[in-house]
Amino acid sequence: MNPNIFRAYDVRGIADDDLPNEVVYALARAYGTVIRRDGGKRVSLGRDCRTHSPRLFAAFSRGLLECGLDVVDVGVVPSPLLYFSVFHLDTDGGVQITGSHNAADYNGFKMMKGKETIHGDAIQALRGLISKQNYESGRGQMTSYDITPRYVDYVSENLRMGRNPLRVAVDGGNGTGGPPAMDLFERLGVEVVPLHIHMDGTFPNHHPDPTVESNLRDLKRAVRHQRCDVGIAYDGDADRIGLIDDKGQVVWGDKLMILLARKVLSMHPGASIVGEVKCSKTMYDAIEKAGGKPIMSKVGHSIIKERMKEEDAMLAGEMSGHIFFRDRWFGFDDAIYVSGRVLEILSWSNDSLSELLADVPETFATPEIRVKCGDTKKFKVVAEAVAHYKAKYPVIDIDGARIDFGDGWGLIRASNTQPAIVLRAEAETAERRDAIKAELQAFITARQ
Repeated sequence: MNPNIFRAYDVRGIADDDLPNEVVYALARAYGTVIRRDGGKRVSLGRDCRTHSPRLFAAFSRGLLECGLDVVDVGVVPSPLLYFSVFHLDTDGGVQITGSHNAADYNGFKMMKGKETIHGDAIQALRGLISKQNYESGRGQMTSYDITPRYVDYVSENLRMGRNPLRVAVDGGNGTGGPPAMDLFERLGVEVVPLHIHMDGTFPNHHPDPTVESNLRDLKRAVRHQRCDVGIAYDGDADRIGLIDDKGQVVWGDKLMILLARKVLSMHPGASIVGEVKCSKTMYDAIEKAGGKPIMSKVGHSIIKERMKEEDAMLAGEMSGHIFFRDRWFGFDDAIYVSGRVLEILSWSNDSLSELLADVPETFATPEIRVKCGDTKKFKVVAEAVAHYKAKYPVIDIDGARIDFGDGWGLIRASNTQPAIVLRAEAETAERRDAIKAELQAFITARQ
């Protein structure tokens, strides 16, 4: 069993190499044991549309049933719908089988105990149970439940749409998000220009990750040519959102957070809003200017959800497009619901999306830059970066090294989902941004 599949907030690897049936079955027995020993009796189980998901579903569900858990099969759905099912059906936990934004040969497991996500040490504890084969046993039953209609009903009733007619281009990325999003937008009365909505786990049109700008090429073209008010893209399991404004420009996660935070703070003055170490300084400044309390967190959907709860925050977000609402929602990351909140704002506004964000000060920032680095080595390199730069500059080290150069900042951190180091740089000029980026890249290259 490859120990590297046990990551910071899920279990994930190359399906045919790292996740053979016996490993999947053992993981299910370990997870089921944790739920049983916590008093749980019933869990939700969903899966994405990848070609190996049916095999993983069969092995995992068998392990749960043999732990004595009853299993509610919610079908082929986005991760947010699996999370929703845990709340809606009040199950004792839930598991989504998904490779998320990774390439088609990846797959994995996002797990909940009760309404909370299993992550960190709890993930490693599952590995310990597997090594000891210290499992609960029993005989559970499986039932099926179509969660999508319930979800669409709930979200459409949650949103309060204005009178502005809207045209939206939607790139489903051939993942699981396209079909339920189409159902929701039809219910909301929004005109949709659909792209790659059909589910296909080989992802034939582009990689299912909207944080990579090249994957948004089709969506940008559709927004411009079809004169859309906004373009929306989803990753493979629709917990990440990509956004294109009416001018065909990318609205990255931190800038989207400014739009959402302003609205939330108009309803909840003084509320805490959580971002993470990759987010722009302009986001934190805008939250403070709007009367909110900006909080910087480590990266990671499980970590963000936990921090939101600690701070009683109404909203949180990551550069990667994971956006979390506790205002009128459950606190989990849901790109389809976030789409609805964006459309809600636009349906009431006399300004376009680009106009609503036109007052954000212009800075020059890189997107996320991923440098390949082995899962073991990447943490060593980042630790060296913290020590090196702390000797010269102020450094925030809650998650890697966020270095304040005075006229800009740079970030070096280890990815929690891939064998890679993540870099980002932002400055007041393009030249200074590029200089910071070059310095960070040179630091990493020297240690490769």
